[in-house]
Amino acid sequence: MEQREIARLGRDVSVVGLGTWQLGADWGDVSADAADEVLETAVNAGVTFFDTADVYGDGRSEQFCARLRARHPDVFVATKMGRRVAQETINYNRDNFLAWNRRSRENLGMDTLDLVQLHCPPDEVFENDAVFESLDEMVSDGLIAAYGVSVETCAQALAAIARPHVASVQIILNCFRLKPLEEVLPAARKAGVGIITRVPLASGLLSGRYDENTTFAASDHRTFNRHGEAFDVGETFAGVPFEVGVQAARELSALVDDDATLAQFALRWVIDQPGVSAVIPGARNAEQVSQNVAAAALEPLRADQLNGVRDVYDRLIREHVHDRW
Repeated sequence: MEQREIARLGRDVSVVGLGTWQLGADWGDVSADAADEVLETAVNAGVTFFDTADVYGDGRSEQFCARLRARHPDVFVATKMGRRVAQETINYNRDNFLAWNRRSRENLGMDTLDLVQLHCPPDEVFENDAVFESLDEMVSDGLIAAYGVSVETCAQALAAIARPHVASVQIILNCFRLKPLEEVLPAARKAGVGIITRVPLASGLLSGRYDENTTFAASDHRTFNRHGEAFDVGETFAGVPFEVGVQAARELSALVDDDATLAQFALRWVIDQPGVSAVIPGARNAEQVSQNVAAAALEPLRADQLNGVRDVYDRLIREHVHDRW
């Protein structure tokens, strides 16, 4: 597995990591045995970077990652905090940070957390010096080794990159969300900030397995957040209307070589973007992990394939997402 350095983090991470939202909640039920198998398969395939959050299953995902660390102490676990309260800037304060940190350290069984990311906070948080001063103090106190920010918009990403001690920015980047290529990735490369790319398969649309009649469980965010009822709609299908995404995925399938799946093509597209540190697809079973990791071994996409992605984006997707995030 290729390893890429994050300069501000001071370490390398596997270019394909694992997102663990689906192991905690909101993607249908995943058993403890299945979660352990997913995590173990990822480690055995060379994954070293695991992304979780304190709200994924109310700590369930973090606890699965703790079990993984007990078996493999060297894996790198990034968690998040900030979504346990109303999304108001006043709630992003040192007392809450310490409480959330204490809870995550207990869930993960760690004295010092590897990386803590603010979990898609409101715009005003990025301009609040006290927020970042508190995070700096937590680093000094040994509660966290480093901190980053998970963002919804490119403007938020650029504000985070401008902060001198932000080690990483997590952002949605996939074949349906190209805007970060314009300014965010170049700025991150210049600053030495890691770019962690989430929702790389647009909540499964870029697997090519769905059609207009596909339905999801009531407990799945692809049912209950399709129009942004629970959180930012950009987290579900990358903000693309489902039927539009199905059509776009069909067109992208024509660009895929015979030795790859559409999902692997989509992951390879992310990997090929200059400035990307790691892509973190989720997986609900061991086979999905293996298929995702195989994308790292593919040859870089050709110019005609890259141009084809851009064409589909410009014709079908851009009007729905480009000016929103």
